[in-house]
Amino acid sequence: MASYFPVLCISFVLISVALASDPSPLQDFCVSIPNSPVIVNGFACKDPKLVQANDFFFSGLHLAGNTSNAVGSRATPVSVAQIPGLNTLGISLARLDYASWGLNPPHTHPRATEILTVLEGTLLVGFVTSNPENRLLTKVLQKGDVFVFPAGLIHFQHNVGYKNAVAVAALSSQNPGVITIGNAVFGSKPAIGSDILAKAFQVDGNIINQIQSRF
Repeated sequence: MASYFPVLCISFVLISVALASDPSPLQDFCVSIPNSPVIVNGFACKDPKLVQANDFFFSGLHLAGNTSNAVGSRATPVSVAQIPGLNTLGISLARLDYASWGLNPPHTHPRATEILTVLEGTLLVGFVTSNPENRLLTKVLQKGDVFVFPAGLIHFQHNVGYKNAVAVAALSSQNPGVITIGNAVFGSKPAIGSDILAKAFQVDGNIINQIQSRF
């Protein structure tokens, strides 16, 4: 029996990794009911007899997002919130618009790997590996280039050109989530204590207060 133990351990790890994403659907589709009082991991299903083609449809991805903001970028998501038919299908996408020198700030998708395709412009992209290495991997992308951001890792995109840039990102979850690092750390409600952040970032508390005032 002891000889089977390593095999069982490896099998358990492989199964655990395989399940670390949206679960596979058990039926043709499960069109979401966003306002349903039923609380599940995802959304309750619409009666299949009432499902229509529009439940699987979204229009408007050809329209540029408004990048007139502090960071100069805008994401137009197409997730289960926009297409109810994506519920349980484990996939979504987003259009990303960048003004000249615009930035999609460092962020993570806690539930998805992302694959990014540049449609127009030049983007500097990168992600940081986990502790303790915290290694930064970067690449300059041109039109038609593709780059992958592993699930959960902090990543960013920066338009390093003098014209607008556009990209499309596909994500391996119906609801990948976004945690923008600056917003989460300095813009939480209620705020994280400045003494905590001062110690974490090894700076004076007044600097933390100044940063928090911007979020």
